[in-house]
Amino acid sequence: MRFRPCIDIHNGKVKQIVGGSLLDEGDYAADNFVSEKDGDFYARLYKEAGLLGGHIILLNPVGSRYYEEDVRQACLALKEAKGTMQIGGGMNDKNAGFFLEQGASHIIVTSFVFKNGEINEENLKKIYAVTGKEHLVLDLSCRKKGEDYYIVTDRWQKFTNVKLDDEVLDRLSEYCDEFLIHAVDVEGKASGIEKELARMLGNWKKIPVTYAGGVGSFEDLQALKELGQDKLDVTIGSALDLFGGKMEFQKVLEYCK
Repeated sequence: MRFRPCIDIHNGKVKQIVGGSLLDEGDYAADNFVSEKDGDFYARLYKEAGLLGGHIILLNPVGSRYYEEDVRQACLALKEAKGTMQIGGGMNDKNAGFFLEQGASHIIVTSFVFKNGEINEENLKKIYAVTGKEHLVLDLSCRKKGEDYYIVTDRWQKFTNVKLDDEVLDRLSEYCDEFLIHAVDVEGKASGIEKELARMLGNWKKIPVTYAGGVGSFEDLQALKELGQDKLDVTIGSALDLFGGKMEFQKVLEYCK
């Protein structure tokens, strides 16, 4: 289980938010932590710790009055940690090349690939043509509906009709290098992981999967390690001391090693 660091950017600031609270209207989110430091500070910290495969997420939509400042923050981080971090949030075939040139190792995509509630094969092939399999991460962040998990898009605000299961993972893994999966219902709450989701992902082992959402203690990390059969990588946001939480960054690194 590898630790994957994160830099979430909203309204031009590095933040940790309650995932399910994010709204495009009014650029609103319930904040857990707002940093006074820029993105390059965190990128430098992660680089010096030898961490690879972390992700930068732009949380404002294209067209928001904050979007350009989000991009500026992201580019500061990408320049500092060139080739070691991924980026997502509003990615498509038109802007993916720009972010790769800025130093992103991978482009993380959700909404561009899932249109009108379904997998859009045309858009998937378009982004694949720009990034190739080796530079593409598909974000299959999900929320529970009934007994199953469904992929959500548009900054986790819209349910798709696509159920997250082995068949979908098998199909989409042909196009990408990794999956990033936020358990949105517990994202930013540090209240415990989605155990059912972790178990399902741990049983599927074809390409790397990073789990995010709900980790608030070392007991949660242990549960994730066991349920994920030590195959799932993990992101910790609000619970990390870097973002005002109680879990010490260095201790997390040592535990995951």
